[in-house]
Amino acid sequence: MANELKITLKKSVIGCTDKIRATAIGLGLTKTNKTIVRKDTPEIRGMISKVQHLVQVEEV
Repeated sequence: MANELKITLKKSVIGCTDKIRATAIGLGLTKTNKTIVRKDTPEIRGMISKVQHLVQVEEV
């Protein structure tokens, strides 16, 4: 695994359930096309798997 992950919100959370919306906000993704860098941990990987249909992930 890489040390960091670059996560970009590609689709809007409008119309998503509250749990998915809260997960995206917990990752720090508040606006479409916003990109964040997070450490590659099992907790972050689990959050990404919940919103995988909305995000694009790259290993840095």
